[in-house]
Amino acid sequence: MKKLTDLEIEKRLENFPDWDFYDDALHTEFEFDNFKNCMSAMMRIAFECETLNHHPEWTNIYNILEIKLTTHDADGVTELDFKLAEAMEKIVEVEE
Repeated sequence: MKKLTDLEIEKRLENFPDWDFYDDALHTEFEFDNFKNCMSAMMRIAFECETLNHHPEWTNIYNILEIKLTTHDADGVTELDFKLAEAMEKIVEVEE
């Protein structure tokens, strides 16, 4: 998988207003009504991660889910990170 340039990443981020790019990774934070809803979304995201064979760095504190996406094999952000970000957005949208 080819690492995207900063310009390519910034262009793609136009479609992901809640995501940021820094430290060679995509970052976002989702807030849910409660812990249960947050964990439910994480479980649904986990199935998508397995399907794509691509896994986020993430942390959960009560109802907040922080996500960092990067492709370690490419030492940066690739198209695969954007595919997973898109899937996450759809999952979280349904949860809300």
